[in-house]
Amino acid sequence: MGGRLKMAALVLVLTGLIIILIPAWLFLDSIVEGAKQLKAGFEAGTLTIPPPSEGVRSWPLIGKPLYDLWNGASVSLEQTVAQHKEQIMGFGTTLIKGILSTGSAVLQMVVSLVIAGFLLVTPGAGEAIRKFFRKISGERGDEFADVTYKTIGNVVKGILGVAFIQAFLVGIGFLLAGVPYTGIWTLLVFLLAVLQIPPPLVVIPVIIYLFSHLGTLPAILWSVYLAAASISDNVLKPILLGKGAPVPMLVIFLGVIGGFMLSGFIGLFTGAIVVSIGYRLLVAWINDNTAKPTNQENVPVQE
Repeated sequence: MGGRLKMAALVLVLTGLIIILIPAWLFLDSIVEGAKQLKAGFEAGTLTIPPPSEGVRSWPLIGKPLYDLWNGASVSLEQTVAQHKEQIMGFGTTLIKGILSTGSAVLQMVVSLVIAGFLLVTPGAGEAIRKFFRKISGERGDEFADVTYKTIGNVVKGILGVAFIQAFLVGIGFLLAGVPYTGIWTLLVFLLAVLQIPPPLVVIPVIIYLFSHLGTLPAILWSVYLAAASISDNVLKPILLGKGAPVPMLVIFLGVIGGFMLSGFIGLFTGAIVVSIGYRLLVAWINDNTAKPTNQENVPVQE
């Protein structure tokens, strides 16, 4: 930008907002449309579920109860919904809370970007933050400032980034395989990935659906792709979460989980920061050799 700091900051902030808001809007639009179609079809009585194949009954452990539930829904969807009303209501409440939480997270990210934009054009903002760390941490202030900076970057890449990539890969598979209400299932995969809950909880029922609607070969191929996409975090997370991390990956991961349980979305970052700094303090305390060893006569050993 030819040295124009304000213009550069504006471009960075607008780019970040576009990257966040456009996918969020597309997801929201897909969810709303899918919910409308689902409600309209159920009320009009046109929403039907195809009957399961006899092969489902022979599946180990879950075969018979799954076949009975599936077959009952295909015969009378209204009666099945009435029988499992409490479970459906509980699942719906959880899903709505997840959607609201995602909306709140998007809003927080937008506000954070705007604040970051002002900090970018404020002279000496970075040094002022380091002075704050020095004030509360003394000579280790710069170290803790670097730990905070690197930890936030690793959480963004290793938690949110992996969840987004995973949901994108699974969502593309759902869309191309012709799975109905793709937006809803994709958002659910994203929420589960952020919460560190295995996305196969959503993918496995979809695979069952594919086997009942597609030929054997297409169903197998899509199943392999969706299974690989749903467990891709096992490869992506160690790479993105641990790369350049100031502390071991497990420490950041535990901080993310604990922080989210206590403080929600913001806890993803604050938990990781607190645990990372605590880990560095613990290591420094363990390795502290300031105490001088003494001989048997309690005379300081000459070094």
